Amino acid sequence: MSGSEESNLSNALVVEGGAMRGIFAAGVLDAFLEHHYQPFGRAYGVSAGSTNLIGYLAGNHGRSRNIITGHACQPEFIDWGRFAKGGHLCDVHWLWHQSFSDVPLNLQNYLAGNTELWVTTTSAHTGQACYFRIDENNMHEVFTASCSLPIAYRDYPEVDGEPMTDGGLAEAIPVIKAYNDGARDITVVLSRPHGYRKKPPKFAFVPRSLFRNYPALAEASIRRAEQYNSVLSFIENPPSDCTIRVIAPPADFSVGRLTRKQELLEQGYDDGHRAGLIHLNKED
Repeated sequence: MSGSEESNLSNALVVEGGAMRGIFAAGVLDAFLEHHYQPFGRAYGVSAGSTNLIGYLAGNHGRSRNIITGHACQPEFIDWGRFAKGGHLCDVHWLWHQSFSDVPLNLQNYLAGNTELWVTTTSAHTGQACYFRIDENNMHEVFTASCSLPIAYRDYPEVDGEPMTDGGLAEAIPVIKAYNDGARDITVVLSRPHGYRKKPPKFAFVPRSLFRNYPALAEASIRRAEQYNSVLSFIENPPSDCTIRVIAPPADFSVGRLTRKQELLEQGYDDGHRAGLIHLNKED
C-alpha cells in the first residue's frame, strides 16, 4: 500500500441515521458534492446515514433530498392504519427498492471510486453490530436491513442468511469502528444537536416483551442508550492520536424520526447544507 493510500484510509466519514432526520445529512453531503469535497478513504453509515452515503459516493447531488421529501413521505412508506392492522409502519423494503428504481443512482461511479462504504446492521440473534462493505451483490439486502426500524418494520431482513434489523440498535454512530480500522481523522455527521443524550428505557420488560423471540436483541435495546452515550463521550474526548470533526444540527432542529411536513424537511435540509458549507469554510 502506498503512502497516499494509507493517508486516505486514515481519513473517514461517519454518518448517523435517524429516519427522516437524515435530511440534515442530505444537506451536508450535497454541500460536499458542490465543492468536490471527497477526501475519505472509508465511509461508515447506519440506516438513513447509509443511504445518504451511497448517493454521496455515487455523486448524485440531491438524490437523498428527493427521496426523503418525496418517496419517504408517501403512504406506501409510512402508514399508521396499516400498522394498526399488523403491517409495517415504515415499509423500508418498498422505500429502498422503489427509490432505487425511480431516482437515478450512479452506482458505477461508486464502484469505480476509491472509497469503501461500510454499513452497519444489528444481528437479531446476537444483538451485536455487523459491518458489511457495500458492493453490487449485497447492497439491496444490507441497505434494507440497516434501515429496518424495529417494530415499525415487522420483518427481519436476512443478510448472508442471518436475520437483521436497524444498525442503530447496536451501534448508531460507528466512529469507534472507524478508529479501530485505522482512521485518525474522522468527520462525523450527527442527526441530533450537540449536547443530546439518549435516555434509557423506563421499563426493561417492554423491550423484553417486544423482542421475546430474540432475547439478545432485547438486551441490546435495553443497553442502547448506554452504548450511544458512550460513543458520544468518545467523540467529545477522542484518543490523543485522533482528530474528530463533528457536524451536528442546530439546537432548534425540528425534524423528528417520522416528520413528513415539507416545510420542516426543507428547513432541515437547509440546516444541513449550511452546516456543510461552514465545515468547508464556504459559507457566503
